[in-house]
This record gives sequence, structure tokens and C-alpha cells, in this order.
Amino acid sequence: MQKDYVPYGSDVSPGTYACVDCDHEYSNQAKTSMPPCPQIRKTAHTRHGWKILTGQGDAVADPYPQKTDKPAGIKKAETLSTTGKE
Repeated sequence: MQKDYVPYGSDVSPGTYACVDCDHEYSNQAKTSMPPCPQIRKTAHTRHGWKILTGQGDAVADPYPQKTDKPAGIKKAETLSTTGKE
């Protein structure tokens, strides 16, 4: 499933993106970290991210991947018995 949103600071593949707050378009030709929208001081920006118009969106090695509903790699904690019986 391809993502349709990347937050500011995400490492992304080349493509075209539009601000989710004001629709300002941004294109990058190389894998790079997404900057804040340049219009952020002119209009209210509350969602702080980019809509993917073309390209693959988040890079595979993104240090700030988009959150999912199911966290990966979390295991149930083991507990030790403290009954004192030997």
C-alpha cells in the first residue's frame, strides 16, 4: 500500500508533492528530507506535511516513517515468579 502523506522531515524519493495545508507544490529530483512548506508563515499550517502527487513518497530507509496502526517488533514482557518456593 502506497502512502499518500509524508510529514515534514521525512526522507522521500524524487517526485512532486503538495502541501496538505495550502496546496503549494514542491518537486525534488533527488532523495532528500522534506522541508517545511515555504508558505508556512503566510497561512495557517496545522497538519505539517506533504501530499504525494508523483513518486514513491517515503524512502525505504526513512528515519521517521509514517506511523501505522500496528507497531512492529513489540513483544509481550516476561515476568519472573517471586513466590519464594525452592
